Amino acid sequence: MRKEYDFTGSEPNPYLKKLRKQISIRIDLDTINFFKKQAEETGIAYQNLINLYLSDCAMHLKKININWK
Repeated sequence: MRKEYDFTGSEPNPYLKKLRKQISIRIDLDTINFFKKQAEETGIAYQNLINLYLSDCAMHLKKININWK
């Protein structure tokens, strides 16, 4: 290992905005099974599908519409 490194030509990490944080969340089994079925059809892990869906909601500033009947 060197004592010093020269980072003058380096660039910022392009993936910095894509960092993820692990959390605990309670999700209904029916919802999990829905995303697991989608995962089988698409070949994308169900956790990633849930993240993609939530990211899309956040990006498009979607408002939740709850109608209690």
